[in-house]
Amino acid sequence: MTQDELKQAVARAARDYVADRLPVGAILGVGTGSTANYFIDQIAGIKDRLGGTVASSEATAKRLAGHGIRVLDLNDVDAMGIYVDGADEIDGSMAMVKGGGGALTREKIVAAVADTFVCICDASKRVQTLGGYPLPVEVIPMACAYVSRELTKLGGKPKLREGLVTDNGNLILDVHGLSITDPGGFEERINQIVGVVTNGLFAQRGADVLLLATADGVQTMHANPAS
Repeated sequence: MTQDELKQAVARAARDYVADRLPVGAILGVGTGSTANYFIDQIAGIKDRLGGTVASSEATAKRLAGHGIRVLDLNDVDAMGIYVDGADEIDGSMAMVKGGGGALTREKIVAAVADTFVCICDASKRVQTLGGYPLPVEVIPMACAYVSRELTKLGGKPKLREGLVTDNGNLILDVHGLSITDPGGFEERINQIVGVVTNGLFAQRGADVLLLATADGVQTMHANPAS
């Protein structure tokens, strides 16, 4: 199977997961990126079951609206049962690197509200140690040079992502050359740097469920194996 076919397969599995577990009329959080786009296309077929969606980016909101799916402001939502999103990397503890599409801050906010975070990706994203994929860090523009120096002190090689301004009006530094053995601790350490909005480590709030597309089918894994 090609990577696109794997993404389509896991998007269908995620649609079925949502249809089976999300009560009719409940709110669904929707992530950003190529795999999330396939998921959006799939949930168009069950949109009448949804009370609405919360989008993690302007691009996602536009795609949802294009399918006639109701998009709500997060401030108008009291509860969210499930958030579905992809990942650039995910390890065995369900910690992830996200933000390849530049939406990491809004993704992290939506994930924080959801009861269940469902990560959808293909097997190439599954890693032993995070850091092979450059870690995105969203920064306030005036702090970009300072934050870059501080990230270098932490052992990374930050590089400004050219030509991108986030939906929040900020810049992204992609940090290369990392081997992240303590994702939760490293996430907190970077977020303490003045000028950082947030970083693409989703460890303190990792995935609850992983739907992993492989050549042998979509596997379902849980952060808590007993769940």
